[in-house]
Amino acid sequence: MLAFGSPCSSSERTSISSCNAMLRELQQLWADIGETEADKDRMLLELEKECLEVYRRKVDEAANSKARLHQSVAAKEAEIATLMASLGQMNVSSPVQSEKKPSSLKEQLAYVTPLVEDLKLRKEERFKQFADINAQIEKITGEILGYSHIINSVNSMNLDEQDLSLRKLTEYQSHLRNLQKEKSERLKKVLEFVNEVHSLCGVLGLDFGKTVSEIHPSLQGTSLEQSTNISDTTLEGLEQTILRLKTERKVRLQKLKDVAASLFELWNLMDATKEEQVKFSRINFILGSAESDIVEPGALSLDVIQQITAEVERLNTLKASRMKELVMKRRQELEDICCRTHIQPDPSTAADKAKAMIDSGLLDPCELLANIETQINKATEEAFSRKEIMDRIERWLCACEEENWLEDYNRDENRYSAGRGAHINLKRAERARVMVNKIPVMVDNLISKTLAWEDEKKKLFLYDGVRLASILEDYKRTRQQKEEEKKRARDQKKLQDMLLAEKEARFGSKPSPRRSNSFRKVNGYHANGNGSVTPSPRRNSIGCATPELLTPRSYSGRQNGYFKETRRLSTAPLNFVAIPKEDTMSFSSVCGSEPESPPQT
Repeated sequence: MLAFGSPCSSSERTSISSCNAMLRELQQLWADIGETEADKDRMLLELEKECLEVYRRKVDEAANSKARLHQSVAAKEAEIATLMASLGQMNVSSPVQSEKKPSSLKEQLAYVTPLVEDLKLRKEERFKQFADINAQIEKITGEILGYSHIINSVNSMNLDEQDLSLRKLTEYQSHLRNLQKEKSERLKKVLEFVNEVHSLCGVLGLDFGKTVSEIHPSLQGTSLEQSTNISDTTLEGLEQTILRLKTERKVRLQKLKDVAASLFELWNLMDATKEEQVKFSRINFILGSAESDIVEPGALSLDVIQQITAEVERLNTLKASRMKELVMKRRQELEDICCRTHIQPDPSTAADKAKAMIDSGLLDPCELLANIETQINKATEEAFSRKEIMDRIERWLCACEEENWLEDYNRDENRYSAGRGAHINLKRAERARVMVNKIPVMVDNLISKTLAWEDEKKKLFLYDGVRLASILEDYKRTRQQKEEEKKRARDQKKLQDMLLAEKEARFGSKPSPRRSNSFRKVNGYHANGNGSVTPSPRRNSIGCATPELLTPRSYSGRQNGYFKETRRLSTAPLNFVAIPKEDTMSFSSVCGSEPESPPQT
């Protein structure tokens, strides 16, 4: 019978039970047939031999398969060792010899086969890395050394395939990074130099392509296949070119300044129009910028300098024929400035005298023009220093005009009528009284400012040739006389009112509730009871100008024949609406203080 020495699995037990069942079936058949015991033993022995042969054949096949698998595993392990050695992993033990060693040879082979393939791929990738790095190293080295024909590909024989370790790769990478850093610095420096050359060529109007091509053709950037040359020779050439262009820029800028100075002088002298100056408008911007800040293309080109030089020559030619006209024009400008600021111009350069001296040839027109220019500058400076006082004078004169208007308004008997514009005149009268009340303070402040100016400048403040302080003092005295006359008029009116009241009380007459037209004021007189009129002084308003108040304008008309009454700082109409609201008086207060207010019924 068959014997099995090892423990059986469930499938083996099923097979054994099947064999036992078949053996029992065979014995039953033999019993049915009537086989002898000897035949049964013989047939059982043959059956056992046949089974042993089958087992032996299977064992031999398994042994051969094991040997082949063992050989394959050994070959894979050897290949793994070689690949690891080339990749620099000498200390890595074989996965078959590790503690987690698979139990069967097939498992070992299945384990090492993908590992070998992975190591091969890693080796190929590592070799490509070495090849790429080596190619970049040779290319950058060639660019730095200055030769253009470099090796674009690397032969695999030039690299040691047996040493593809990370240490070797790190050395290659470190060398490449150093070269790339040096290339980047050189390229950055070259680009900075090229940009500066481009800017300088643009400012000077030079051909940039031709300039850089003389240094190296690759700097022009027209060829896509040719890389920018970054050799020491190129850098030195760029530095020398920049130095040469900066020197040229400095020379041209100085030349432009000299020519432009002459042009500006001629413009001022010839009073050039804006249309003539607009063609050279960018010169002011160029001259107002630092040398390093001039980046506008063509700003210092030879064409620009030649255009300005030609314009200077044209103006010099025109200058001789227009000197007399220029002198007269500058003199008129001086007179205009003096007129606006009420300053006496220098009579030595008067228009008639200047024309006579030029015609007689006694005086050089250029010298006379320079003298007038000096007087214009002095007049401008003095006008600036007098500005604050002149503004105060203008405000004072405006207040005086309002005072005169208020006087006329108070003399109008129909000012309270319901006609068109009556309310506007009433509001203006309120504002005018506020301004008139401020006149004494205005005058005092103006005197203080004038005396302070005279102390500071060590000279008199003249207004159309008359000292302003004297005008103001005369004005104060005249105004004081006016106030005294007003007071006397008020006292006389009060006395007349008292006499009229006594007369009415004595004869028993009563005033009419409404004033008839016969009792209205007629030309400064009041009607009496019998229809005749008796002279009576008018009730003057605050702004009454009796006697006449002397202002700078009245002095201008009285004592100075050079300036006329119409010469003023401003000819714009007065803006009475712009007076601050808090300075106005209420309607009721105005009606209560009005001399000719209608009686309440």
